[in-house]
Amino acid sequence: MNRLIAALAATTVLAGPLAAQDLEVDELTFGFIKLTDMAPLAIAYERGYFEDEGLFVTLEAQANWRVLLDGVIDGTLDGAHMLAGQPIAATIGYGTKAHIVTPFSMDLNGNGITVSNKVWELMRPHVPSMEDGRPQHPISASALAPVVEQFRNDGIRFDMGMVFPVSTHNYELRYWLAAGGLHPGFYSAQDISGQIAADVFLSVTPPPQMPATLEAGTIFGYCVGEPWNQAAVQRGIGVAVITDYEIWPNNPEKVFGLTAEFVEQNPNTTQAIVRALIRAGMWLDAEDNANRMEAVEILSYPDYVGADAETIAASMTGTFEYEPGDVREVPDFNVFFRYNATYPYYSDAVWYLTQMRRWGQIDAPQSDEWYHDVAKSVYRPDIYLEAARSLVEDGLANEADFPWDTDGFRPVATDLIDGIPYDGRTPNAYIDSFPIGLTGEQSVIDGKVQG
Repeated sequence: MNRLIAALAATTVLAGPLAAQDLEVDELTFGFIKLTDMAPLAIAYERGYFEDEGLFVTLEAQANWRVLLDGVIDGTLDGAHMLAGQPIAATIGYGTKAHIVTPFSMDLNGNGITVSNKVWELMRPHVPSMEDGRPQHPISASALAPVVEQFRNDGIRFDMGMVFPVSTHNYELRYWLAAGGLHPGFYSAQDISGQIAADVFLSVTPPPQMPATLEAGTIFGYCVGEPWNQAAVQRGIGVAVITDYEIWPNNPEKVFGLTAEFVEQNPNTTQAIVRALIRAGMWLDAEDNANRMEAVEILSYPDYVGADAETIAASMTGTFEYEPGDVREVPDFNVFFRYNATYPYYSDAVWYLTQMRRWGQIDAPQSDEWYHDVAKSVYRPDIYLEAARSLVEDGLANEADFPWDTDGFRPVATDLIDGIPYDGRTPNAYIDSFPIGLTGEQSVIDGKVQG
């Protein structure tokens, strides 16, 4: 019914000024995974922003990230809600080789790390308490280290889940573990498990399956987007120990990905897509998140996230429940527009590349220029700013809300959990600053670090 209404609505706007762009293609299918950060797509659809642009859009949930990427590459999908690492990895040929670009960053933050009740019980004595007796946040992975050691002494491998090898979740979980002195393992050209020399063994688990896999004892914790941390807390099977906002405040998250070929062949359609998504991001963050409960109801539809509205609202409306009854204010847990969230910064892409190099997915050293060139081939702020300018000219957005004069690099970040500053302009200096991970000329060969 929603799609019928959308189609009818679209016919009423095709003659309007926003649709008079000579779209190269107007019937599009976009893919997504059932996570709350697919919200810009759902909102652009439900509020008619796609239709305002003359676009007839179908949104289709995908089984997992690999299927989603393959769909974009083979043309089954015209574009998709993607892990930020996917366009980067595909473009450099890590895994499937394809040139994927992103003209739009979908959100900041939005992930968490959850452990089982048993693990939390063992961690808790190593976590400082506030005056009211609740745990003091952020919780360092150093509190997990004695638990991992105890498991090892008992002959039990400490397994955790993440959603995909090039996902933010993988890199954030690795970042948190390493900052606490735990090695999350290396990748190599010969061994793509990511578990070489690991203290904690990470493996892929699809997001909606995370709570059930935790409850079954197959994994002892995981890093995932919402609502799957809150689902574990509300089911009483786990405790969320940290959010990614506490690992790196306002860190980049998902992107909207299209093939470079699509963008080249359909520039007007690409502009229309970005315009609609910018408007969706603006609506989601408008008036200090005033629209979030309406967004929660939309996301709870079976065609979108399909989780209980209460579970989605637990993080989407500015709070986060770490364990039953411990609800804290986290107003920026999900950010969809403020802080220039939708602008595709080169430095965001560079950060993902530094983590790929750190853990061996990029198995040889590269120059700073190489990192910058890859970032610029994948992230397309030129397309974004052109769409933003047209929205301002049409009176649909405010001039002050966009970073017109940026060079594509964020200021140096000094608030990551390990205290190591990140400057996207000097990626090799950043990589070399880590006490755990590959540095300099090092590579992993035959299961050992060499160089």
